[in-house]
Amino acid sequence: MKIFVDADACPVVGIVEKIAKKHEVSVTLLCDTNHVLYSDYSEVIVVGAGADAVDYKLISLCKKGDIVVSQDYGVAAMALGKGAFAIHQSGKWYTDENIDRMLMERHIAKKERRSKSKHHLQGPGRRTREDDERFEQSFEKLVEKTLTTQDDF
Repeated sequence: MKIFVDADACPVVGIVEKIAKKHEVSVTLLCDTNHVLYSDYSEVIVVGAGADAVDYKLISLCKKGDIVVSQDYGVAAMALGKGAFAIHQSGKWYTDENIDRMLMERHIAKKERRSKSKHHLQGPGRRTREDDERFEQSFEKLVEKTLTTQDDF
Protein backbone atom coordinates (compact mmCIF):
# COMPACT_ATOMS: atom_id res chain seq x y z
CA MET A 1 0.00 0.00 0.00
CA LYS A 2 1.12 3.51 -0.83
CA ILE A 3 -0.39 6.92 -0.17
CA PHE A 4 -0.66 9.45 -2.99
CA VAL A 5 -1.48 13.09 -2.24
CA ASP A 6 -2.82 15.60 -4.75
CA ALA A 7 -0.63 18.10 -2.93
CA ASP A 8 -1.27 21.37 -4.80
CA ALA A 9 -2.39 23.68 -1.98
CA CYS A 10 -3.26 20.68 0.21
CA PRO A 11 -3.51 21.69 3.89
CA VAL A 12 -3.16 18.15 5.33
CA VAL A 13 0.24 17.04 3.98
CA GLY A 14 1.82 17.22 7.44
CA ILE A 15 -0.93 15.09 8.97
CA VAL A 16 -0.67 12.53 6.17
CA GLU A 17 3.09 12.25 6.67
CA LYS A 18 2.76 11.95 10.47
CA ILE A 19 0.32 9.04 10.21
CA ALA A 20 2.23 7.42 7.34
CA LYS A 21 5.46 7.48 9.39
CA LYS A 22 3.65 5.92 12.34
CA HIS A 23 2.45 3.03 10.15
CA GLU A 24 5.62 2.91 7.99
CA VAL A 25 3.73 3.59 4.76
CA SER A 26 5.34 5.40 1.84
CA VAL A 27 3.88 8.70 0.64
CA THR A 28 4.14 10.37 -2.74
CA LEU A 29 3.25 14.05 -3.00
CA LEU A 30 2.32 15.23 -6.48
CA CYS A 31 2.34 18.92 -7.34
CA ASP A 32 2.71 21.13 -10.38
CA THR A 33 5.49 23.60 -11.07
CA ASN A 34 3.47 26.36 -9.38
CA HIS A 35 3.43 24.54 -6.02
CA VAL A 36 6.83 22.90 -5.67
CA LEU A 37 7.11 21.06 -2.35
CA TYR A 38 9.95 19.58 -0.30
CA SER A 39 9.72 16.76 2.18
CA ASP A 40 12.07 14.81 4.41
CA TYR A 41 9.70 11.82 4.39
CA SER A 42 7.74 11.71 1.14
CA GLU A 43 8.76 11.28 -2.45
CA VAL A 44 7.85 14.49 -4.30
CA ILE A 45 6.90 14.37 -7.96
CA VAL A 46 6.66 17.71 -9.76
CA VAL A 47 4.49 17.58 -12.86
CA GLY A 48 4.26 20.18 -15.63
CA ALA A 49 1.69 22.91 -15.06
CA GLY A 50 -0.84 21.68 -17.63
CA ALA A 51 -4.54 21.46 -16.83
CA ASP A 52 -5.14 18.32 -14.74
CA ALA A 53 -1.55 17.11 -15.28
CA VAL A 54 -1.11 16.28 -11.59
CA ASP A 55 -4.45 14.46 -11.53
CA TYR A 56 -3.58 12.21 -14.47
CA LYS A 57 -0.09 11.46 -13.14
CA LEU A 58 -1.50 10.53 -9.73
CA ILE A 59 -4.08 8.20 -11.29
CA SER A 60 -1.44 6.59 -13.50
CA LEU A 61 0.63 5.75 -10.38
CA CYS A 62 -2.00 4.57 -7.93
CA LYS A 63 -3.04 0.94 -7.76
CA LYS A 64 -5.63 -1.22 -6.07
CA GLY A 65 -5.33 -0.94 -2.30
CA ASP A 66 -3.52 2.44 -2.31
CA ILE A 67 -4.90 5.58 -0.64
CA VAL A 68 -5.45 8.81 -2.56
CA VAL A 69 -5.86 12.15 -0.75
CA SER A 70 -7.59 14.73 -2.95
CA GLN A 71 -10.29 17.36 -2.78
CA ASP A 72 -11.08 16.69 -6.46
CA TYR A 73 -14.14 14.47 -6.92
CA GLY A 74 -13.01 13.47 -10.41
CA VAL A 75 -9.65 12.23 -9.12
CA ALA A 76 -11.45 10.37 -6.35
CA ALA A 77 -13.81 8.71 -8.84
CA MET A 78 -10.89 7.54 -10.99
CA ALA A 79 -9.03 6.25 -7.91
CA LEU A 80 -12.09 4.30 -6.79
CA GLY A 81 -12.37 2.89 -10.31
CA LYS A 82 -8.86 1.47 -9.93
CA GLY A 83 -9.70 -0.12 -6.59
CA ALA A 84 -7.88 2.48 -4.50
CA PHE A 85 -9.31 4.20 -1.44
CA ALA A 86 -9.90 7.96 -1.54
CA ILE A 87 -10.32 10.61 1.13
CA HIS A 88 -11.08 14.34 1.01
CA GLN A 89 -9.01 16.81 3.07
CA SER A 90 -12.12 17.26 5.23
CA GLY A 91 -11.84 13.61 6.28
CA LYS A 92 -14.82 12.43 4.25
CA TRP A 93 -14.21 9.09 2.59
CA TYR A 94 -15.16 8.81 -1.05
CA THR A 95 -16.96 5.53 -1.71
CA ASP A 96 -18.71 3.77 -4.55
CA GLU A 97 -21.94 4.61 -2.72
CA ASN A 98 -21.41 8.40 -2.54
CA ILE A 99 -19.20 9.40 -5.47
CA ASP A 100 -21.94 9.54 -8.12
CA ARG A 101 -24.05 11.86 -5.96
CA MET A 102 -21.05 14.09 -5.25
CA LEU A 103 -20.17 14.33 -8.94
CA MET A 104 -23.79 15.16 -9.82
CA GLU A 105 -23.99 17.87 -7.13
CA ARG A 106 -20.76 19.38 -8.47
CA HIS A 107 -22.17 19.35 -11.99
CA ILE A 108 -25.45 20.98 -10.93
CA ALA A 109 -23.63 23.66 -8.94
CA LYS A 110 -21.41 24.42 -11.92
CA LYS A 111 -24.44 24.75 -14.23
CA GLU A 112 -26.12 27.04 -11.72
CA ARG A 113 -23.05 29.28 -11.48
CA ARG A 114 -22.85 29.51 -15.27
CA SER A 115 -26.52 30.44 -15.59
CA LYS A 116 -26.07 33.31 -13.14
CA SER A 117 -22.88 34.51 -14.83
CA LYS A 118 -21.24 34.30 -11.46
CA HIS A 119 -17.56 33.81 -12.09
CA HIS A 120 -16.04 34.59 -8.72
CA LEU A 121 -16.50 31.88 -6.14
CA GLN A 122 -16.04 32.35 -2.47
CA GLY A 123 -13.52 29.83 -1.23
CA PRO A 124 -13.89 27.67 1.82
CA GLY A 125 -13.69 29.23 5.25
CA ARG A 126 -10.41 29.35 7.15
CA ARG A 127 -9.26 25.88 8.16
CA THR A 128 -9.54 25.25 11.90
CA ARG A 129 -7.78 22.95 14.33
CA GLU A 130 -11.05 20.98 14.53
CA ASP A 131 -10.89 20.44 10.75
CA ASP A 132 -7.37 19.05 11.12
CA GLU A 133 -8.39 16.82 14.04
CA ARG A 134 -11.38 15.48 12.09
CA PHE A 135 -9.16 14.70 9.08
CA GLU A 136 -6.48 13.09 11.26
CA GLN A 137 -8.96 10.76 12.99
CA SER A 138 -10.63 9.78 9.72
CA PHE A 139 -7.35 9.30 7.87
CA GLU A 140 -5.91 7.17 10.69
CA LYS A 141 -8.99 4.91 10.50
CA LEU A 142 -8.64 4.61 6.73
CA VAL A 143 -4.94 3.70 6.95
CA GLU A 144 -5.64 1.11 9.64
CA LYS A 145 -8.53 -0.34 7.63
CA THR A 146 -6.40 -0.49 4.49
CA LEU A 147 -3.49 -2.15 6.28
CA THR A 148 -5.75 -4.81 7.83
CA THR A 149 -7.43 -5.60 4.51
CA GLN A 150 -4.20 -5.48 2.52
CA ASP A 151 -3.96 -9.26 2.52
CA ASP A 152 -7.22 -9.37 0.55
CA PHE A 153 -5.61 -7.66 -2.47
